[in-house]
Amino acid sequence: MGALHVGEPRVTFQPQLQAAAKGGNSHGAVVEEIHGLIRVYKDGHVERPPAIPDVPCTWGGTAPGSPGGVAARDVAVDRATGVWARLYAPTATSAGSLPVVVYFHGGGFCVGSAAWSCYHEFLGQLAARAGCAVMSVDYRLAPEHRLPAAFDDGLAAVRWLRHQAQAAASRAANDDLSWWRARCAFDRVFLAGDSAGANIAFHVAARLGQGHLGALSPLAVRGAVLIQPFFGGEARTVSEKTLPQPPRSALTLATSDCYWRLALPAGATRDHPWCNPLSRGAPRLETLPLPPLLVCVSETDILRDRNLELCRAMRKAGKSVEQAVYGGVGHAFQVLHNCHLSQPRTQEMLAHIKAFVAAR
Repeated sequence: MGALHVGEPRVTFQPQLQAAAKGGNSHGAVVEEIHGLIRVYKDGHVERPPAIPDVPCTWGGTAPGSPGGVAARDVAVDRATGVWARLYAPTATSAGSLPVVVYFHGGGFCVGSAAWSCYHEFLGQLAARAGCAVMSVDYRLAPEHRLPAAFDDGLAAVRWLRHQAQAAASRAANDDLSWWRARCAFDRVFLAGDSAGANIAFHVAARLGQGHLGALSPLAVRGAVLIQPFFGGEARTVSEKTLPQPPRSALTLATSDCYWRLALPAGATRDHPWCNPLSRGAPRLETLPLPPLLVCVSETDILRDRNLELCRAMRKAGKSVEQAVYGGVGHAFQVLHNCHLSQPRTQEMLAHIKAFVAAR
């Protein structure tokens, strides 16, 4: 559970890509590919081009773009599985005052990293502007680790956090995480994520409510923030069928379908409960012990209608749901900044998250 050396978490696939370009690939035909992000071969070999640079961090590092100092540190969560996390906290805070956001990055369950520069910047801003500590989880990816691996890793992250809360409560001897622990209000924990990460946050929240980790004390989960949650279904929604996507779109219907083929158990359809929580085979929402939710929806995202439908269904099931719709922007705008409205809409989102957390 100690600190990681910078650069340890992720393996580069560049040599394999260069070999393939020279005709040196011996893995057979490409069976699945999302251009520039992932290529899967017939023998199961997977290549992920370095689409977004990884960013190292140290305790003294300040996240780019964040107002004021935000310290960050990488830590091992589960060495057996390779799961790790990047911790953030504003430096100018008093002890025990910061709510804790456990964050899961997006990427269709198949790509992405807590070390990606776009997440480092966004979560540094979240820590500074919302006044919270952040635990950004780097979970195992599909297709090497299909679902429910990411959900299991989410539970492992909460288990690790509970251990830190227990250490803080018992006033354990100082170590290299004492500074971060001392600033955390462990009785105010929020699960959060964008896209596939929001799906993970949803399912981890449900599993925690069902007692998968037993008693969480001294932790207390106060809510969940679902940013453009990545869900699907065999039946297409209107926004999936009709919303045109620009060339730089982070999510098209074709890429969405590919992610689900790679992430779900082999042979499963998009009506599997892990993909479609409103399907006939899914647990009834009334029975899911979920905390209060904030759902952030993008107006030009193909997931828009599915996200809004989920909000309506959860309200009908008696759940506490707030929703915010961001006009004129698409999927993952807050991390990719691929639209002229991205920056102002990102500030709106950070304000909404701050208010949601502060109210709990």
